Amino acid sequence: QVQLVESGGGLVQAGGSLRLSCTASGRTISTYNMAWFRQAPGKEREFVGVIGLTETNTYYADAVKGRITISRDNAKNTVYLQMNSLKPADTAVYYCAADREGWGLRSSAASYDDWGQGTPVTVSS
Repeated sequence: QVQLVESGGGLVQAGGSLRLSCTASGRTISTYNMAWFRQAPGKEREFVGVIGLTETNTYYADAVKGRITISRDNAKNTVYLQMNSLKPADTAVYYCAADREGWGLRSSAASYDDWGQGTPVTVSS
């Protein structure tokens, strides 16, 4: 099992940017696909994007495509979510998740084995 800790959330104005980090411990995540999900108040958890074993292997949800970039630094056992042009609709708790099997880039939360506790992001209008 891998422990995941998100950081970098906070309050930002619409149009601003944030970079979230997800740092893993317990195991290396270099062989795991790593994803970000988010959950807004009163809504179900929603897929944001996933990165495969290489930086060029990514898949993003339509709602955020063009505004986010997921990257990874295996030396630091960390994955990042860079979010730009933020909107109030992006307000949510953001979670990172690890897919240990790594069979393709998956968007279903059920496909992920390990989860962090989340970091809140609030975008003000």
